[in-house]
Amino acid sequence: MSECMSKCNTKMPVLSNYISKKVREKTKKHPCYSSDAKDYARIHLPVAPKCNIQCNYCNRKYDCQNESRPGVTSEILSPMQALEKYKEAKGEVEKLTVVGIAGPGDAMANFQETKETIQLIKAYDDSAIFCLSTNGLDLLEHVDALVKLGVSHVTITINTIYPEVAAKIYRYITVDGKKVTGIEAGKIIVNRQLEALDYLAKQDVLCKINIVYIKGVNDNHIHKIVQKAAVLGAAMTNIMPLIPTQDTPFAHIARPTGSDIMLARKKGEKYVTQMYHCKQCRADAVGKLAQPCSGKSIG
Repeated sequence: MSECMSKCNTKMPVLSNYISKKVREKTKKHPCYSSDAKDYARIHLPVAPKCNIQCNYCNRKYDCQNESRPGVTSEILSPMQALEKYKEAKGEVEKLTVVGIAGPGDAMANFQETKETIQLIKAYDDSAIFCLSTNGLDLLEHVDALVKLGVSHVTITINTIYPEVAAKIYRYITVDGKKVTGIEAGKIIVNRQLEALDYLAKQDVLCKINIVYIKGVNDNHIHKIVQKAAVLGAAMTNIMPLIPTQDTPFAHIARPTGSDIMLARKKGEKYVTQMYHCKQCRADAVGKLAQPCSGKSIG
């Protein structure tokens, strides 16, 4: 049996075995990474409007204050506006510990804005916990900079480990300013995501992998995505239901049932910790997970 297969058939080590005490302590105050941190709050700052891929389930056009969906925001902030929003939120939201950048595009496709936002808030409040979400396409080139900035938690959305399936999920990706489609795009994004995870997980950054459960597209191998993520160092995976969205190629695909998601998560527990409390938050969410609101209501 190969070393890889040996790892894949063994339950992954507990978090304390390969993440520093410092990051473990931060995780205790991060509601998106620990269900025990439900009394703590987070703020998502929408400073990243550009995206380097086009998913067939994503449409950031629609915004309703009552809608909780990744990619939705009521406004785009500059880094300085994000700092002011954070200051206002700190005065109004109890136990606000986490600053996240989760879109509405991709944090790495807007790296200068992401970097400046973190630097400004860090200078104002050095106790803030920083995290971000990314599709992983441009992550590897920025890993060292993220570590230097003090980012301790990173979520990568990895929806498949097979290029031919990625070609169905992503309408196109943007590489060096050019759009790439089909199997070539699938190969590029899958390779880059896995390589970035492998490297990032070795830098004392807690990595969570989001997986969108898409019926008839990737649902037959989600356990293999979880398995691969665990081998490469992910601390947990978050299997989320597709939210069918108007005017997207996947608008016709039915949302997975709660039983579908629960079964996939139970299978995933064989390999790595599963997230059960995700709320699929907006890019401008503020507050506790149980009481999400948009940043528009702050200030």
